[in-house]
This record gives sequence, structure tokens and C-alpha cells, in this order.
Amino acid sequence: MAALKIAFEAPDNPGSSSLGKKPIDFALLGKQTMGDKELEIEVLQLFARQARQAVAEIAAGDADRRVQAAHRLKGAALAVGAVDVAEAAAAIEREPGNAILVGALGAAVLVTELFILKLCR
Repeated sequence: MAALKIAFEAPDNPGSSSLGKKPIDFALLGKQTMGDKELEIEVLQLFARQARQAVAEIAAGDADRRVQAAHRLKGAALAVGAVDVAEAAAAIEREPGNAILVGALGAAVLVTELFILKLCR
């Protein structure tokens, strides 16, 4: 039943500054999963775990590891339609030593993860 919420009742994201934009692009996600709503939930849950791990790796790693982890996260985010996370990860690829960008990535991942958790309730 939770999978139906993706298409019909995706939760609002009041914390987003993007004028009502949701953290996941459902049109892109639907193309990736061929419209399978249960698969969408599974893919999003997997992405949330991977994103959390990548943020931890970026926070603890040196510049090379940050770039590598950010690149992997950017690809995963683009695959599920998490555009804000992908943009934040791309910024870290360009400036791996910028602590403000690391914080922004953490915030983008948190907003997206909370959104995914709401979908799964």
C-alpha cells in the first residue's frame, strides 16, 4: 500500500527552499523502474542507505576519497532523480576541501532521506 503513495500522495517537503520542489523526480524514477512502484520503494531505500554511507565517507576522508565518494553519490542520486543531492555531490567533486559544501550535502541527503522515509510509512 505504501508504494501507491509514491504516485498519488507523495509527501510534501516543507523544509525545502526550492519552492515546493520534491527531493525526488518521480518521472525519472518511474523511467528507471519501468513504473514498478514496489521497485521504486526498494530503490529509494537502497539509495538512502548508500547516501548516508557516502556522507560519512566524505566527512571522514581525505580530498581524493571525498572526490571518489562524491562522484559515486552523484551517479546514484541522478539514477533515482535526487537532483539536489546530485548537485551537492558535484560541488564537492569540484571543491573537496570546502567544509560548507560537505554540510550542504549532508543537509540535502537528510531532506531526501526523510522524504523517502515518509513514502515508506
